[in-house]
Amino acid sequence: MREPTWVQKYVAEFIGTWALVLVGPGAAAVTLLLAEGTQKATPFNIGIGALGGLGDWLAVGLAFAFVIAAVIYSIGHVSGAHINPAVTVALASTGRFPWSQVVQYVVAQLAGAALGSLTLLALLGSKGATVGGLGAPGPFPGISPFQAYLAEAVGTFILMWTIMGVAVDQRAPKGWAGLIIGLVVAGVIITMGNISGQGINPARTFGPVLVASLAGGPNLWAHFVGYAIAPIVGAVVAALLYDAVAAPRAAAEAASAERQAA
Repeated sequence: MREPTWVQKYVAEFIGTWALVLVGPGAAAVTLLLAEGTQKATPFNIGIGALGGLGDWLAVGLAFAFVIAAVIYSIGHVSGAHINPAVTVALASTGRFPWSQVVQYVVAQLAGAALGSLTLLALLGSKGATVGGLGAPGPFPGISPFQAYLAEAVGTFILMWTIMGVAVDQRAPKGWAGLIIGLVVAGVIITMGNISGQGINPARTFGPVLVASLAGGPNLWAHFVGYAIAPIVGAVVAALLYDAVAAPRAAAEAASAERQAA
């Protein structure tokens, strides 16, 4: 089959990130809207968790898992389904993606994220921004910026390590990448969502922060740089470390296969 053009890849990244930001952060925003007026919030949450403790985060995490799996299975063969600037930069840092296309991919992802948040605002109305913050992540009550940024780096490290193992490594079983990557995102959101909101994706953070701040919602720009840099650092470290751990074995297996063939 003919290789997709770069324009087709940009469009796929745009649509994939649009879907991600509409569904994932959308679930967080709806949870906050449902919690409004319940007076069940504690000093350690902002409404998510007020309805059912960790069960709220399970629901949000699964929303991310479902949409990420759908995006990977639908456009993975077109653009690779990065839908995350941190993933794009990490793959470029290991030589698996051309640096000359990084900016274009990131722009497509940011634009898709912005449209995803605009779509969510149109669906939920002004309260989607003023109460739900359109699902924008940020440090939770009692959490320092350092703790939040560390959670972002750790969550993205786990995500990128999984991507390397189940999607990038050619030895991985075929057909499981979308499900496993979606589930690992759900897992880190369930565990660390009440620390940083687990943006673990600069584009997913950018869309809600931008649109919510323009629509009368919370202004979280003060944390955006940290929420952009920390995931990139976590992803790059994971990709490089995975290669350091897995590459020697891969090389040995390739050499063994060549000897057997000879």
